[in-house]
Amino acid sequence: MGVLQLSRKTGVITGDDVLRLFEYAQENNFAIPAVNVTSSSVVVSTLEAARDAKSPIVLQISNGGAAYFAGKGVSNDGQNASIAGGIAAAHYIRSIAPSYGVPVVLHTDHCAKKLLPWLDGLLDADEAYFKLHGEPLYSSHMIDLSEEPVDYNIQTTAAYLKRAAPMKQWLEMEIGITGGEEDGVNNEDVDNNSLYTQPEDILAIHNALAAVSPYFSIAAGFGNVHGVYKPGNVKLHPELLSRHQQYVQEKVGHKKTKPVFFVFHGGSGSSKAEYKEAIGYGVVKVNLDTDMQYAYLTGIRDYILNKKDYLLAPIGNPDGADKPNKKYFDPRVWVREGEKTMSKRVQEALDDFNAAGQL
Repeated sequence: MGVLQLSRKTGVITGDDVLRLFEYAQENNFAIPAVNVTSSSVVVSTLEAARDAKSPIVLQISNGGAAYFAGKGVSNDGQNASIAGGIAAAHYIRSIAPSYGVPVVLHTDHCAKKLLPWLDGLLDADEAYFKLHGEPLYSSHMIDLSEEPVDYNIQTTAAYLKRAAPMKQWLEMEIGITGGEEDGVNNEDVDNNSLYTQPEDILAIHNALAAVSPYFSIAAGFGNVHGVYKPGNVKLHPELLSRHQQYVQEKVGHKKTKPVFFVFHGGSGSSKAEYKEAIGYGVVKVNLDTDMQYAYLTGIRDYILNKKDYLLAPIGNPDGADKPNKKYFDPRVWVREGEKTMSKRVQEALDDFNAAGQL
């Protein structure tokens, strides 16, 4: 299979391997879940699911998630905690990922204009790592200037891609606003028309970025919303992605019917049919965060509710007043319950996106 033609079959992949993986996904109508990770526990939950499903996976770290890796007690003035945490998380993932036997795309999530110093700091780390190892620390980054004027968005993204290009590093960008709220960015009151990207913008982005590097993808708005919502409350129009592909192909004269690598943001809560349709139009990566957070909680919640009488004191439980409870309150026990329920939810996503069994 095409995935097995990667030069690195396990662990964090970069450069041409990322391009080959996304090309293979597009050709074979599957997408790779991109799971936001905030701790080593969330990392291994996701890797375990990918291993068991024989699937590639994207591990992505948000600005807030990176700061959490550094520790909530560390000041984030000047993005110091997010930079330090992002670097630490990357080294941890690079160390542990090969043990799970699957290719991993290591990615950073939304970086709005106010967070660009964070991205700058991580790119400094990428370049330092590249000098030593011939590849960047991260497989890819995401720059989100969707709230800025389109011209500024494209020009700034192109400048960052130019910096990443010598390392063959992937860059994901966003055009069209994803509604809802995530990681401190609130677009809950945005006008609905802003949720839908125009084909002319996709073409302008493609032309500007393709002139710099082939290593880029576009998160286009087709009604996406971050967070939790009731079915029917969000009007997704995946068919817009098909129109974008056709428009770019016609204007550029591209030989591929799907010349653009699309990313599906605000994926939590979407229907299987919506996922399938979007993937058919060239989506290769689907972001999942809210669903995974809740899945992680459920295992811990249920454990605590079921074992409540064993968690009220270090000693003393229904089995006896002198019985110790250490084996019940040991964090490795109850954290593992969250890992298991989250891993199961990741496996469901791998099945939904047709990624399971691709290795």
